[in-house]
Amino acid sequence: MMSNACGLDFGTSNSTVGWTRPGHPAALLPLEDDKLTLPSVIFFHAEDPLVSYGRAALGDYLAGYEGRLMRSLKSLLGTSMMDDSTEVMGQAMPFRKLLAHFIGELKARAERAAGTELTRAVLGRPVFFIDEDPKADQLAEDTLAEIARDAGFREIEFQYEPIAAAFDYEAKISGEELVLVADIGGGTSDFSLVRLSPERAKRTDRREDILANGGVHIGGTDFDRALSLASAMPLLGLGSKLRNGKEMPSSQYFDLASWHTINLVYTRKAWSLVMDNYRDAAETDKLDRLIRLIKERAGHWLAIQVEAAKIALSGTDRTEVDLHRIAQELTLTVTRDDFDNAIGKLVTKTEHTVREMLSTAGVDAGSVDTILFTGGSSSVPLLRQRLGELLPGARRVEGDLFGGIGSGLALDAARKFG
Repeated sequence: MMSNACGLDFGTSNSTVGWTRPGHPAALLPLEDDKLTLPSVIFFHAEDPLVSYGRAALGDYLAGYEGRLMRSLKSLLGTSMMDDSTEVMGQAMPFRKLLAHFIGELKARAERAAGTELTRAVLGRPVFFIDEDPKADQLAEDTLAEIARDAGFREIEFQYEPIAAAFDYEAKISGEELVLVADIGGGTSDFSLVRLSPERAKRTDRREDILANGGVHIGGTDFDRALSLASAMPLLGLGSKLRNGKEMPSSQYFDLASWHTINLVYTRKAWSLVMDNYRDAAETDKLDRLIRLIKERAGHWLAIQVEAAKIALSGTDRTEVDLHRIAQELTLTVTRDDFDNAIGKLVTKTEHTVREMLSTAGVDAGSVDTILFTGGSSSVPLLRQRLGELLPGARRVEGDLFGGIGSGLALDAARKFG
């Protein structure tokens, strides 16, 4: 009998849908050709009504098609921007509708792969959509639930993303472990302290096995922004001087370094600000690069180059960034030390979150058996190093960085919906 329940992981950078059938283990459904992840990206073409998603959306943008690229849409949940609109194909489109576009497409692709309608879902959510604001955090969850219902899901439950990753890992172990799940995604760093075992996995109610949850609104896109501000944006004028000796205004650089605000630099208001700064700039050559980037609407292209450098620096000590679209033959050398310095304060905040969580749970660091790393940004070396130093006796295990949450949500959907 085909199940109509699934686990849906709508991520800041990538999304997955997990599904279980009687007699079969939880599995991710292919969402883009044979790929099990769908990058959380939409591209609206300017010259026709075509909308592309995922890798195809990034491909169309990089191929030079005219249009509007949108990424990191999950970051809007719980913020005031959720009630705003953006211009798409000459018309105002509410951000809420943009999210509905993507989640509806995610559901449709999963149904085609499963060969059945999916009407019930356990949705993953970060421990905190918004830090230290319970009202905004609840609003984010409620908004996501409304969007999922509009997409056709009739029954909806939520599960913390690190707990879902723990359920996926639990299906692979043979004994009991006290596990710190470190889920470092595109938009948040979430942590759970969980007791896991094959026997505990049989329980429907797992509340007593979850000792603590914690999280902070820091993730891969924040690491992208920090690296961009430290390395790329100075080439465009950040930190340079005006002729009166004051520092160049920085708002446009922060917009350009943040995935979900890049399109703001293309507005008339932003253009006027750039031209005002140009007239007062002491180093116009750097502003020339910024102006060229804006004219070519290459903000997302630059963000992609910075993201690629971040990923490369997880495996090497130095990388070269080709910035020819900003200025001919312009390259940027970025080192692991540059990256560590750029993200140091962010990593310290995530480390502090884990310390507080252990203290709240009354658990000594030496009692933790395993650190389970999941989420695409959990491969950042400085982050792994700091958490390893915090829990020196725990063995480090790498879960399914992109699919573990979706599979765990599918297991939870089977428990909750039958």
